[in-house]
Amino acid sequence: MQLKNTTFITEFQLSGFSLLTEVGLCFFVMVSIVYLVTITANIFIIFVIVTERHLHKPMYFFIGGLSFIEIWYPTVTVPTLLWALLMRKKHISLAGCMSQFYFHFSLGTTESFLLTIMSYDRYVAICNPLHYFVIMSPRTCKKLFISCWAGGFIVIVVLCLQVSNLSYCDGNELDHYYCDFAALIKLSCSKTSSVEMLFFISACFVILGCFLLIVMSYIQIIRTTLSFSTSTGRRRAFSTCASHLIVVCLFYVTNILMFVRPTAALHLNKSVSIIPSVVTPLLNPIIYTLRNQEVKKAVKKAVQKWNFLKHPLGS
Repeated sequence: MQLKNTTFITEFQLSGFSLLTEVGLCFFVMVSIVYLVTITANIFIIFVIVTERHLHKPMYFFIGGLSFIEIWYPTVTVPTLLWALLMRKKHISLAGCMSQFYFHFSLGTTESFLLTIMSYDRYVAICNPLHYFVIMSPRTCKKLFISCWAGGFIVIVVLCLQVSNLSYCDGNELDHYYCDFAALIKLSCSKTSSVEMLFFISACFVILGCFLLIVMSYIQIIRTTLSFSTSTGRRRAFSTCASHLIVVCLFYVTNILMFVRPTAALHLNKSVSIIPSVVTPLLNPIIYTLRNQEVKKAVKKAVQKWNFLKHPLGS
């Protein structure tokens, strides 16, 4: 039996996108602008929620928590993408690659858990409004938020250890702009069937499990909303859920497409990963700002305060 090349890899080359220089430069500028706007918008949403007392409610606490995740989630991969676009290839150590893998999937899992908690918050607000502030007390909200982060970072530990224990000796060029699971598996010369199965089970548990809980929450919300006697009450109930539903659809459609797949079809075009890494973190604060009247009013108030500080009366 012929043995594979036994020179084990200690660093990888991220090949990024094979684009012409002019196209790559345009894409670099575009992604840079989107990334900067994303970070700024999410920081601004957090600032508005923290400073405006009338937004100190469970729903806005979780929106602020989502914005906090959306600052760090793209930060794990987008700088690598920008560097790969600028330099064509980027060297990354095995330890750095595993760290990026761990934080990328941990933050994605945390966001999935948080979106599920947000659907439960809407369920309690609409189906049990009289006990809403008792059930969703500040202490409970903090515990749920911490649980999302703890759960997200714990769930990925075993998978990350399994991936880091694989041997990589089939070349060192990763056909991606970050250390994605499918790209790493492709380079491994170890037996990967058990790791692929663990990844598939984990993806089903996190993505499909959370999605199912969200669907169950909204089934109850729709049933309760349809029983309202006035159209105004129904419209108000649906409007409070619309933003969350749009965010859920954006997040889960791309993630189900990318990760809840049979092991034989794990490799998906890296272009699809741009959506959750770059597009969705930008759209989330925009969606919540445009569709929520309280947030819109708070944003206008914050902008007016800022303009007053910059141009005080009589200056």
